[in-house]
Amino acid sequence: MMSDQLLDIEDLSVTFPTRRGAFIAVRDATLSLSPGEIHGLVGESGAGKSTIGAAVMGLLEGAGHISGGTVHFRGDAISGRDRAAMQALRGKKISMIFQDPLTSLNPLFTVGAQLVETITEHLDLSEADARKRACDLLDRVGIPDPDTRIDQYPHQFSGGMRQRVVIALALCSEPDVIIADEPTTALDVSIQKQILDLIRSLVDEKQVGVILITHDMGVIAETTDTVTVMYMGEVVERGSTAKVLGRPEHEYTKSLIAAVPRPDRKVERFPQISYGGRETRFAIEELARDWPKTEAPDGPLVEARNLKKTFLARGGLLPSMRKYFTAVDDVSFDIRPGEVFGLVGESGSGKSTIARMIAGLYPLDGGEVIFDGKRVSGADAATLEDFRRQIQMIFQDPFSSLNPRHRVDAIVAEPALHLGVIPKNEVDDRVRDLLEKVGLGADAAVKYPHEFSGGQRQRISIARALATQPRFLICDEPTSALDVSIQAQILNILKDLQEFLGLTMLFISHDLPVVRQMCDRVGVLKDGRLVELQATEVLFADPQQSYTRELLRLMPKTDLLSTDGLQAV
Repeated sequence: MMSDQLLDIEDLSVTFPTRRGAFIAVRDATLSLSPGEIHGLVGESGAGKSTIGAAVMGLLEGAGHISGGTVHFRGDAISGRDRAAMQALRGKKISMIFQDPLTSLNPLFTVGAQLVETITEHLDLSEADARKRACDLLDRVGIPDPDTRIDQYPHQFSGGMRQRVVIALALCSEPDVIIADEPTTALDVSIQKQILDLIRSLVDEKQVGVILITHDMGVIAETTDTVTVMYMGEVVERGSTAKVLGRPEHEYTKSLIAAVPRPDRKVERFPQISYGGRETRFAIEELARDWPKTEAPDGPLVEARNLKKTFLARGGLLPSMRKYFTAVDDVSFDIRPGEVFGLVGESGSGKSTIARMIAGLYPLDGGEVIFDGKRVSGADAATLEDFRRQIQMIFQDPFSSLNPRHRVDAIVAEPALHLGVIPKNEVDDRVRDLLEKVGLGADAAVKYPHEFSGGQRQRISIARALATQPRFLICDEPTSALDVSIQAQILNILKDLQEFLGLTMLFISHDLPVVRQMCDRVGVLKDGRLVELQATEVLFADPQQSYTRELLRLMPKTDLLSTDGLQAV
């Protein structure tokens, strides 16, 4: 039986058995997908978005199973098919772009071998023709020099490039349906635009249907035709993108949209998701009573002077055989006391490298770092020890930045104990107080990282950073792995840290709307060089460099989003 719909998902329920009984991850979800349609699926982590995608593909983990409802592909039921039948359907008719490229690519084979194998499995092409098609696909997803890169291994690609390879894998069999699970999370704005334009062209030219799972409401607003909003495994609202995002009816949808950082206006504080009584309370201002008061320097707190960093790109026994890559090239800027200074740019522009150079994690190949008037790059042990007491770093990935074998109290206390900034008999009280202030509660101290969500883990990281009572925080993409509602929580905490504790911050992000909300001044990096530095509002209103103008032009538009709940500065 044929159908006008590519996919019909009717009253779908997905259940996972656990030691505590059955857990219903998705309950009675209904949605459909037409040829030539991009259907957005949004909601917080744990809402059931990815579970729906896995159920359609027959890839539910462990003992998870469809416990109710049906999935039809072109009118034929596929939800009850056996493993062999689903394997014949997967890839050829329905493809999936997974969120984590590291788990999607085999590290033992070149990307070319993996692409060619997939192409020859599903299309009637010779190996030579399949290789030619693979090179064309790598070029279409923005991999430079595809004829060379096709013979390289996944570890030789950056995270963003690996994600592009995964997208090429999903496209190589010319499927009818693509389920894209957070396909642009790891990508900067220019590559994100390129990938979304590629997906849109496939939809328009070949009438492919796409289910786009993402927490980026800007991407949803600019890319999708229809949208379904999920909360705690249930569909709470669905309809055309313009209607759902512009005139939301459900309170949860309204809260979700209000938490989105806007590129066109600055807000004093992000509204939190309060639906279901889940609003988290923070008390950063209470830390100010016991926070050490230091006299602000007359000049900058942090000075980066002519920073340079090179990495070995190709090794060799003889120096003439070695090839080096310049990641940071003569970069200079300063950060004033109490200021949030932003660094933006594409992947590979040198943002994180500069952060690690300032923190002392990477040695400098040129230039110097000055903190509070003292040169700390190459300084003596006493100067370095004093510098390390005053600086902390919040990393991008809250899952890998916490030791899974340690309890939370040990994780938070570790830097303070190592640097000797708190007497041992006061450590337990300090740790529990910090956990309370970041909204986790003192009971979190005796738990392990795996017992917390991504947003909660990032709050543990913030508590750990605050344990030494630093003057300077380096925030390296602190919210890029988080959904929009959790991102709002973390950004509110960082705003409080600046307001109540007067902390100075280096804030690194590829998310330009977030940068506008957080930063006082912004530096723009391209290919390791600083091409523009302006006050944030000046930069967004009147960028001087063509590269900056292009980055701003490529930002997803949020014109569709309702402005209810926003309070502009």
